[in-house]
Amino acid sequence: MAYKSVFTVATSEAQVALAISAAAKICIENDSHLDVLALGVDRTQVGYSYVGSGAVMMQVALAQAEADARALESAAKAAIAAESMPLRGATEAAVAQLGALSDLVAQRARFADLVVLPRPYGKDRGAEAEAVIEAALFEGQAPVLVLPEHGLPSATPKRVVIAWNQGREALAAVRRAMPFLKSADLVDITVIDPPSHGPERSDPGGLLCQMLVRHGVKAEVTVLAKTLPRVSDVLARHIRDSAADLLVMGAYGHSRFREAILGGATRNMMEQAEVPVLMAH
Repeated sequence: MAYKSVFTVATSEAQVALAISAAAKICIENDSHLDVLALGVDRTQVGYSYVGSGAVMMQVALAQAEADARALESAAKAAIAAESMPLRGATEAAVAQLGALSDLVAQRARFADLVVLPRPYGKDRGAEAEAVIEAALFEGQAPVLVLPEHGLPSATPKRVVIAWNQGREALAAVRRAMPFLKSADLVDITVIDPPSHGPERSDPGGLLCQMLVRHGVKAEVTVLAKTLPRVSDVLARHIRDSAADLLVMGAYGHSRFREAILGGATRNMMEQAEVPVLMAH
């Protein structure tokens, strides 16, 4: 398996070059196709208005969203043209309301092998950045590679950490990350405070390690105690200590709303991770 269809969504001009540079590296390494959606977001949320004013507000917001989409498309094309090697790809401009962008993003993400997106938290990040990631993960059922501020140093990470908790989301992420895992020099299956009563109690991470080794992956298991208040803190420290350059983990939604705000550990890792994070749900 290789990543033959790579997809990214541009919602901020400041982040376009970062995402396309990372996606381009993966496309060149895998001889794959890059699709870019330049998404202008209409943030109008009309609850009530004076007679006649609602239509005017919506028209102005729509015109701004269309202008944003065109500007993002131009920025994406410029970023693609600036790459040192030619890319096979396509750009598409579209407009969606903030509350309705999930279907559009999910429909495109569903047919991608990998979605590459910038970190959704930080300066100049709107609510649409997190909504795009959620749509790709949950509705699109696609693996998402979330980039830190410095982007993707290499399309072939040398040392990968897997956050393993025996969950189906974590296993889904491992399966989707297989092209990265096979090319890595070492894959570290990291288990934090494994349960004393469970199917892997005598050999935490052992079955996953066996599966990966059979695929030709150079894997080992590390078991850590929860010596910091949050699991994400322990994981972040381990990533730094082991000089890892990719984290693979399951994505979790913990919310009373279906449009789930990403769960605590998932969000914490995206906020503090200094390396790219590949997630799946």
